[in-house]
Amino acid sequence: MAVRITETTTAEGRKFEKMLEDFKKLEVRIGIQQGESSEDGVDLVDIAMFNELGTVHIPSRPFLRDSVDANAAQINAFLQSMKKEILKGGSAENVLKKIGVFQKGLVQEEITKGNFVPNSEATIKRKGSDTPLIDTGRMRQSVNYVIKEKGGSD
Repeated sequence: MAVRITETTTAEGRKFEKMLEDFKKLEVRIGIQQGESSEDGVDLVDIAMFNELGTVHIPSRPFLRDSVDANAAQINAFLQSMKKEILKGGSAENVLKKIGVFQKGLVQEEITKGNFVPNSEATIKRKGSDTPLIDTGRMRQSVNYVIKEKGGSD
């Protein structure tokens, strides 16, 4: 549905219509973005995927999915508060930034505090810790968000 601006639309109305058009075009993506390498040269997005979904040698530790599932009520309440921000005339980009920061924090918290399959004895010995998903902390620190045009590549 196209938004049509008429001569009777106020300046505030036109601003609101523009913001709605921006929401149609933009999205926020939260997670580990492609292109950042680990110490051994593997892209962190691959390491995150291996841990999220599991492999033959790594059990699934779904920190992304669990960050949403475990916090559904909190996320819904936050999104409801963003409706108020929109009605006050906030820009689509600012609202998406706030959503990105909020969800980024939930993902990082899940990596730190999530209830995951324990590390194997060999992994504990190699890294000196029994905490899954935390080795150097780089993957957790790499969680971020980007605002992109909908349908755009990575």
